[in-house]
Amino acid sequence: MNKDDITLNNAVTGISKLKDKAILLGWIFGLLILISFIWIITQSVQSYYLLRTVNNVLISNNDSRRLSASLNQDLIEKRSGNANLLGYWYTMHNSSDYMFVFTVFQDGIMLPLGAIVAPNGKVSEILPLSAHASYVFDTLPKSILQIYINRIESMMHTFLTNSVSIEGSTK
Repeated sequence: MNKDDITLNNAVTGISKLKDKAILLGWIFGLLILISFIWIITQSVQSYYLLRTVNNVLISNNDSRRLSASLNQDLIEKRSGNANLLGYWYTMHNSSDYMFVFTVFQDGIMLPLGAIVAPNGKVSEILPLSAHASYVFDTLPKSILQIYINRIESMMHTFLTNSVSIEGSTK
């Protein structure tokens, strides 16, 4: 075997490895795109099941409040115009209040919480929505809760100033 054959063989091997890496990256990006697409088209189903779960938690805690309907998340994001928290907005049954359901990470565990928001945009109460969240809720730093409260109130205030009502009519 001469020197040119060895160089050609090394080039072919290098191209083959590069091609294998490109195929692997293509599969990874394809799966990420597919997962993102599925996440987007299933938002209403996720919102519905979360509504049922939160209502079951409220029932088991002997709380008389209930969620009645999910608010249009796209409308809220469009009107609030800022980076929103990852969560869902709901109307409260027989009340003019709203609930924002979100999660907080504490010690590597997700804690589901619900913020009761008055029609004026102020957070009146934060509820833990799981047994572990209830157990850990008192140990959460107040500064972290205050950050979430400020962001929720800011998002709701911006939304309310850009619309007359959440149900759909605009200024």
